[in-house]
Amino acid sequence: MSGSLLEVEELQVRFRTPTRTVEAVRGVSFSLGRERLGIVGESGSGKTVTGRALLRLVRPPGQVTARRMRFDGQDLLSLCERGMRAIRGGRISMVMQDPKFSLNPVMRIGRQLTEAMRVHGGGSRTALRKRALAMLEAVRIRDPERVMRAYPHELSGGMGQRVMIAMMLLPEPDLLIADEPTSALDVTVQLEVLRILDGLVRSRGMGLIFVSHDLNLVATFCDRVLVMYAGRVVEEIEAKRLAEAKHPYTQGLIDCLPKIGAQRDSLPTLRRDARWREAGA
Repeated sequence: MSGSLLEVEELQVRFRTPTRTVEAVRGVSFSLGRERLGIVGESGSGKTVTGRALLRLVRPPGQVTARRMRFDGQDLLSLCERGMRAIRGGRISMVMQDPKFSLNPVMRIGRQLTEAMRVHGGGSRTALRKRALAMLEAVRIRDPERVMRAYPHELSGGMGQRVMIAMMLLPEPDLLIADEPTSALDVTVQLEVLRILDGLVRSRGMGLIFVSHDLNLVATFCDRVLVMYAGRVVEEIEAKRLAEAKHPYTQGLIDCLPKIGAQRDSLPTLRRDARWREAGA
Protein backbone atom coordinates (compact mmCIF):
# COMPACT_ATOMS: atom_id res chain seq x y z
CA MET A 1 0.00 0.00 0.00
CA SER A 2 1.49 3.27 -1.11
CA GLY A 3 1.94 5.79 1.66
CA SER A 4 1.32 3.24 4.38
CA LEU A 5 1.48 4.28 8.01
CA LEU A 6 2.73 0.82 9.03
CA GLU A 7 4.50 -1.86 6.98
CA VAL A 8 5.14 -5.34 8.36
CA GLU A 9 6.87 -8.06 6.37
CA GLU A 10 7.65 -11.60 7.52
CA LEU A 11 7.14 -10.93 11.23
CA GLN A 12 8.22 -13.90 13.38
CA VAL A 13 7.83 -14.25 17.15
CA ARG A 14 9.36 -17.25 18.92
CA PHE A 15 9.45 -18.29 22.56
CA ARG A 16 12.27 -20.68 23.43
CA THR A 17 11.76 -23.02 26.38
CA PRO A 18 14.08 -25.71 27.80
CA THR A 19 12.20 -28.37 25.84
CA ARG A 20 10.99 -26.70 22.64
CA THR A 21 10.50 -23.51 20.63
CA VAL A 22 6.98 -22.12 20.33
CA GLU A 23 6.32 -20.30 17.04
CA ALA A 24 3.68 -17.79 18.17
CA VAL A 25 3.73 -15.62 15.01
CA ARG A 26 4.98 -17.10 11.76
CA GLY A 27 5.64 -14.93 8.73
CA VAL A 28 2.89 -12.32 9.19
CA SER A 29 2.91 -9.55 6.56
CA PHE A 30 0.51 -6.64 6.14
CA SER A 31 0.37 -2.89 5.60
CA LEU A 32 -1.84 -0.34 7.30
CA GLY A 33 -2.97 3.04 6.09
CA ARG A 34 -5.04 5.49 8.07
CA GLU A 35 -7.86 2.98 8.30
CA ARG A 36 -9.46 0.36 10.56
CA LEU A 37 -7.85 -3.07 10.25
CA GLY A 38 -9.46 -5.96 12.10
CA ILE A 39 -7.53 -9.04 13.21
CA VAL A 40 -9.63 -12.08 14.15
CA GLY A 41 -8.98 -15.68 15.11
CA GLU A 42 -9.23 -18.06 18.03
CA SER A 43 -7.41 -17.55 21.32
CA GLY A 44 -3.76 -18.50 20.77
CA SER A 45 -3.75 -17.62 17.07
CA GLY A 46 -1.15 -14.88 17.57
CA LYS A 47 -3.31 -11.74 17.44
CA THR A 48 -2.19 -10.14 20.71
CA VAL A 49 1.45 -11.20 20.31
CA THR A 50 1.49 -9.50 16.90
CA GLY A 51 0.33 -6.24 18.47
CA ARG A 52 2.87 -6.46 21.30
CA ALA A 53 5.66 -7.23 18.82
CA LEU A 54 4.91 -4.03 16.89
CA LEU A 55 5.62 -2.06 20.09
CA ARG A 56 8.61 -4.26 20.90
CA LEU A 57 6.99 -5.36 24.14
CA VAL A 58 7.91 -9.03 23.68
CA ARG A 59 10.64 -9.71 26.23
CA PRO A 60 13.03 -12.69 26.60
CA PRO A 61 12.69 -15.60 26.17
CA GLY A 62 10.62 -14.19 23.30
CA GLN A 63 12.47 -13.33 20.09
CA VAL A 64 11.11 -10.98 17.40
CA THR A 65 12.46 -10.87 13.86
CA ALA A 66 11.09 -9.38 10.66
CA ARG A 67 12.25 -8.54 7.17
CA ARG A 68 10.61 -5.14 7.62
CA MET A 69 8.73 -3.34 10.39
CA ARG A 70 8.39 0.34 9.58
CA PHE A 71 6.14 2.95 11.14
CA ASP A 72 5.73 6.26 9.32
CA GLY A 73 9.13 5.80 7.68
CA GLN A 74 10.94 4.74 10.87
CA ASP A 75 12.52 1.30 11.20
CA LEU A 76 11.11 -0.04 14.49
CA LEU A 77 13.59 -2.91 14.57
CA SER A 78 16.66 -0.68 14.57
CA LEU A 79 15.42 1.94 17.06
CA CYS A 80 17.14 1.99 20.44
CA GLU A 81 14.99 1.50 23.55
CA ARG A 82 14.96 5.25 24.20
CA GLY A 83 13.67 5.82 20.69
CA MET A 84 10.93 3.24 21.18
CA ARG A 85 9.85 4.87 24.44
CA ALA A 86 9.30 8.11 22.52
CA ILE A 87 6.95 6.26 20.17
CA ARG A 88 5.11 4.06 22.67
CA GLY A 89 2.11 5.81 24.15
CA GLY A 90 2.69 8.97 22.16
CA ARG A 91 2.54 7.93 18.51
CA ILE A 92 1.50 4.28 18.97
CA SER A 93 -0.80 3.30 21.82
CA MET A 94 -2.12 -0.12 22.78
CA VAL A 95 -5.27 -0.85 24.76
CA MET A 96 -4.62 -4.13 26.57
CA GLN A 97 -7.40 -6.67 26.99
CA ASP A 98 -7.47 -6.82 30.79
CA PRO A 99 -7.21 -3.50 32.68
CA LYS A 100 -6.38 -5.33 35.95
CA PHE A 101 -2.92 -6.04 34.58
CA SER A 102 -2.41 -2.67 32.87
CA LEU A 103 -3.38 -0.09 35.47
CA ASN A 104 -0.96 0.61 38.31
CA PRO A 105 -2.70 -0.66 41.49
CA VAL A 106 -1.02 1.90 43.80
CA MET A 107 -1.66 5.04 41.71
CA ARG A 108 -4.91 6.97 41.55
CA ILE A 109 -6.62 6.99 38.15
CA GLY A 110 -6.21 10.74 37.71
CA ARG A 111 -2.44 10.54 38.12
CA GLN A 112 -2.21 7.68 35.62
CA LEU A 113 -4.30 9.55 33.04
CA THR A 114 -2.29 12.77 33.26
CA GLU A 115 1.06 10.96 33.34
CA ALA A 116 0.74 9.87 29.71
CA MET A 117 0.05 13.44 28.61
CA ARG A 118 2.93 14.83 30.71
CA VAL A 119 5.40 12.38 29.17
CA HIS A 120 4.28 12.81 25.57
CA GLY A 121 2.93 16.35 25.38
CA GLY A 122 3.09 18.36 28.53
CA GLY A 123 0.93 21.25 29.66
CA SER A 124 -0.20 22.78 32.92
CA ARG A 125 -1.65 20.61 35.66
CA THR A 126 -5.03 22.31 35.27
CA ALA A 127 -5.10 21.80 31.51
CA LEU A 128 -4.11 18.13 31.79
CA ARG A 129 -6.75 17.48 34.41
CA LYS A 130 -9.40 19.18 32.29
CA ARG A 131 -8.51 17.02 29.27
CA ALA A 132 -8.54 13.85 31.39
CA LEU A 133 -12.01 14.65 32.77
CA ALA A 134 -13.32 15.39 29.27
CA MET A 135 -12.01 12.06 27.94
CA LEU A 136 -13.57 10.14 30.84
CA GLU A 137 -16.88 11.78 30.00
CA ALA A 138 -16.37 10.85 26.34
CA VAL A 139 -16.14 7.16 27.22
CA ARG A 140 -19.40 7.44 29.20
CA ILE A 141 -18.07 7.49 32.76
CA ARG A 142 -20.83 9.19 34.76
CA ASP A 143 -18.83 10.61 37.67
CA PRO A 144 -15.36 11.41 36.29
CA GLU A 145 -14.33 13.41 39.35
CA ARG A 146 -14.85 10.37 41.60
CA VAL A 147 -13.05 8.08 39.15
CA MET A 148 -10.07 10.46 38.99
CA ARG A 149 -9.69 10.05 42.77
CA ALA A 150 -10.19 6.27 42.74
CA TYR A 151 -7.67 3.42 42.69
CA PRO A 152 -8.01 0.67 40.04
CA HIS A 153 -9.39 -1.90 42.49
CA GLU A 154 -12.32 0.42 43.19
CA LEU A 155 -13.51 0.20 39.59
CA SER A 156 -15.58 -2.48 37.88
CA GLY A 157 -14.07 -4.38 34.96
CA GLY A 158 -16.02 -2.39 32.40
CA MET A 159 -15.11 0.94 33.99
CA GLY A 160 -11.45 -0.07 34.13
CA GLN A 161 -11.62 -0.90 30.42
CA ARG A 162 -13.04 2.54 29.65
CA VAL A 163 -10.29 4.19 31.72
CA MET A 164 -7.67 2.29 29.71
CA ILE A 165 -9.25 3.41 26.44
CA ALA A 166 -9.32 7.02 27.65
CA MET A 167 -5.68 6.81 28.76
CA MET A 168 -4.49 5.51 25.38
CA LEU A 169 -6.49 8.11 23.42
CA LEU A 170 -5.42 11.15 25.45
CA PRO A 171 -1.99 11.57 23.74
CA GLU A 172 -3.84 11.46 20.36
CA PRO A 173 -1.72 8.67 18.81
CA ASP A 174 -1.23 8.14 15.08
CA LEU A 175 -1.78 4.40 15.53
CA LEU A 176 -3.94 2.64 18.12
CA ILE A 177 -3.71 -1.11 18.68
CA ALA A 178 -6.91 -2.12 20.45
CA ASP A 179 -6.91 -5.64 21.91
CA GLU A 180 -10.54 -6.61 22.61
CA PRO A 181 -11.24 -3.01 23.72
CA THR A 182 -15.00 -3.46 24.10
CA SER A 183 -15.18 -7.01 25.50
CA ALA A 184 -16.08 -5.90 29.04
CA LEU A 185 -18.53 -3.15 28.02
CA ASP A 186 -22.29 -3.21 27.69
CA VAL A 187 -23.78 -2.58 24.26
CA THR A 188 -24.55 1.13 24.68
CA VAL A 189 -21.06 1.98 25.98
CA GLN A 190 -19.52 -0.27 23.32
CA LEU A 191 -21.23 1.74 20.59
CA GLU A 192 -20.05 5.02 22.13
CA VAL A 193 -16.43 3.82 22.29
CA LEU A 194 -16.60 2.63 18.68
CA ARG A 195 -18.00 6.03 17.69
CA ILE A 196 -15.01 7.73 19.35
CA LEU A 197 -12.53 5.43 17.61
CA ASP A 198 -14.27 5.90 14.26
CA GLY A 199 -14.20 9.67 14.70
CA LEU A 200 -10.45 9.66 15.37
CA VAL A 201 -9.76 7.55 12.28
CA ARG A 202 -11.86 9.85 10.10
CA SER A 203 -10.96 13.26 11.56
CA ARG A 204 -7.32 12.80 12.58
CA GLY A 205 -6.33 10.12 10.09
CA MET A 206 -5.44 7.71 12.88
CA GLY A 207 -4.64 4.11 11.98
CA LEU A 208 -6.43 1.43 14.01
CA ILE A 209 -5.64 -2.25 14.52
CA PHE A 210 -8.73 -3.78 16.09
CA VAL A 211 -8.15 -7.22 17.63
CA SER A 212 -11.34 -9.10 18.38
CA HIS A 213 -13.16 -12.43 18.60
CA ASP A 214 -16.41 -10.76 17.53
CA LEU A 215 -16.64 -11.33 13.77
CA ASN A 216 -19.95 -9.49 13.46
CA LEU A 217 -18.51 -6.42 15.17
CA VAL A 218 -15.38 -6.46 13.01
CA ALA A 219 -17.43 -6.92 9.82
CA THR A 220 -19.49 -3.79 10.55
CA PHE A 221 -16.79 -1.56 12.08
CA CYS A 222 -13.53 -2.27 10.22
CA ASP A 223 -12.38 -1.64 6.64
CA ARG A 224 -10.26 -4.79 6.17
CA VAL A 225 -9.86 -8.03 8.11
CA LEU A 226 -6.90 -10.35 8.64
CA VAL A 227 -7.83 -13.86 9.76
CA MET A 228 -5.11 -15.58 11.81
CA TYR A 229 -4.66 -19.27 12.50
CA ALA A 230 -1.71 -20.85 14.35
CA GLY A 231 0.40 -17.70 14.00
CA ARG A 232 -0.24 -17.16 10.29
CA VAL A 233 -2.55 -14.93 8.27
CA VAL A 234 -4.70 -17.39 6.34
CA GLU A 235 -6.98 -14.83 4.70
CA GLU A 236 -7.29 -11.09 4.08
CA ILE A 237 -10.63 -9.70 2.98
CA GLU A 238 -12.69 -6.50 2.94
CA ALA A 239 -14.67 -6.34 6.16
CA LYS A 240 -17.99 -5.83 4.40
CA ARG A 241 -17.35 -9.04 2.44
CA LEU A 242 -16.39 -11.16 5.47
CA ALA A 243 -19.46 -13.36 5.02
CA GLU A 244 -18.10 -14.27 1.55
CA ALA A 245 -14.73 -15.50 2.93
CA LYS A 246 -13.25 -18.44 0.99
CA HIS A 247 -10.84 -20.03 3.46
CA PRO A 248 -12.42 -23.02 5.25
CA TYR A 249 -11.13 -21.77 8.63
CA THR A 250 -12.85 -18.40 8.20
CA GLN A 251 -15.98 -20.15 7.00
CA GLY A 252 -15.84 -22.37 10.08
CA LEU A 253 -15.56 -19.37 12.42
CA ILE A 254 -18.56 -17.73 10.76
CA ASP A 255 -20.59 -20.94 10.93
CA CYS A 256 -19.96 -21.14 14.70
CA LEU A 257 -21.54 -17.74 15.31
CA PRO A 258 -24.88 -17.91 17.15
CA LYS A 259 -27.84 -16.90 15.01
CA ILE A 260 -31.04 -15.56 16.53
CA GLY A 261 -33.99 -17.76 15.59
CA ALA A 262 -31.83 -20.44 13.98
CA GLN A 263 -32.83 -24.04 14.65
CA ARG A 264 -29.83 -26.30 15.24
CA ASP A 265 -29.85 -29.87 16.42
CA SER A 266 -26.24 -29.63 17.62
CA LEU A 267 -23.51 -27.02 18.01
CA PRO A 268 -21.21 -26.75 14.97
CA THR A 269 -17.63 -27.97 15.35
CA LEU A 270 -14.71 -26.04 13.91
CA ARG A 271 -12.69 -28.55 11.93
CA ARG A 272 -8.99 -27.92 11.41
CA ASP A 273 -6.56 -29.01 8.75
CA ALA A 274 -2.82 -29.38 9.44
CA ARG A 275 -2.13 -27.81 6.03
CA TRP A 276 -3.51 -24.46 7.26
CA ARG A 277 -0.34 -24.07 9.33
CA GLU A 278 1.78 -23.87 6.20
CA ALA A 279 2.42 -20.72 4.16
CA GLY A 280 0.09 -20.36 1.21
CA ALA A 281 -2.35 -23.01 2.48
